[in-house]
Amino acid sequence: MEQSTAEEFLRLKSIMDELREKCPWDRKQTLQSLRTQTIEELYELTDAITDNDWNAIKEELGDLMLHILFYSKIADEQLKFNIKDVMHDVANKLISRHPHIYGDVVVNDEEDVKRNWEKLKLKEGKTSVLSGVPGSLPAVVKATRLQEKSKQVGFEWDNREQVWDKVEEEMHELKEAVAADDRDGIEDEFGDLLFSLVNYARFLNIDAENSLERTNKKFIKRFTEMEERALNQGKSLSEMTLGEMDAIWNSIKKQNTGT
Repeated sequence: MEQSTAEEFLRLKSIMDELREKCPWDRKQTLQSLRTQTIEELYELTDAITDNDWNAIKEELGDLMLHILFYSKIADEQLKFNIKDVMHDVANKLISRHPHIYGDVVVNDEEDVKRNWEKLKLKEGKTSVLSGVPGSLPAVVKATRLQEKSKQVGFEWDNREQVWDKVEEEMHELKEAVAADDRDGIEDEFGDLLFSLVNYARFLNIDAENSLERTNKKFIKRFTEMEERALNQGKSLSEMTLGEMDAIWNSIKKQNTGT
C-alpha cells in the first residue's frame, strides 16, 4: 500500500532519529559541521534546476529535507525547538503575510503581494527593507535581491530603456577609470556596471545568476571539447597558438550553436 505524505515524513523523521542515536558519524555532527554540507547540497539543487534535471531536483530536495530534520533534531536535543515548532512557525508566518488570502486585504497583482510582504516584515520589527537579504549570498544573487527589495518601496526605474542608459553610463565611467589607471576606481566602476547589468536582467525578466551559470556551463563544455580535439591532433592546448585554439573554438561553437 502506498504511504501517505504524512506517513513518509514520519518515516524519514524516524530514520533520522535512529541514525542520530546509532550511527557514529551522525552522532558526531553539530550545527557547525553540517553548515558547509548544507551549502553544498543547496548548490547541487541549483545545478539540477539549471540543468532542468527533474530526477536530480527530487534527489537534492530530499537531501535538503534531511538536513532540515537533522538541524531540528540537534535543536530538540538542546531543548531549543523541534521540527513541529519549525513547521508551526512557518505556517503561521505564511498566514500572517498573506492577508489577501487569510484576511480582508485586496491585491491586484503579484507586485501588490510583494509590497504588502515587505510592509508586514517592517511591522514585525525589521529595521530596513534590505535587512532580509543574507550577507553571505553570492554577489550576483545578492544584487538581484537588493534591487527586488528596494523596488517594493518605489525605488525603481520606470522602464528597461532607462536601465540600459544607466548601463551605458556605468560603462563610460569604467572606461574613464581604466584610462586614468585608477585601480580603486576601476574596481568600483566595474562593480557598478555589473550591478546595472543585473538590474537590466530583472527588467528583461531573466535570472542574472542563472544566465551567468548557463554561460559557465557552456564555456566548460566547449573548452573541454577543445582539449579533446587538440589531443586527437596529438597536441595539448599549451602547445598551440591562440589562432589554432580559436579555430577549434569557432568550429565547436558553430557545431553547437545554442548550447
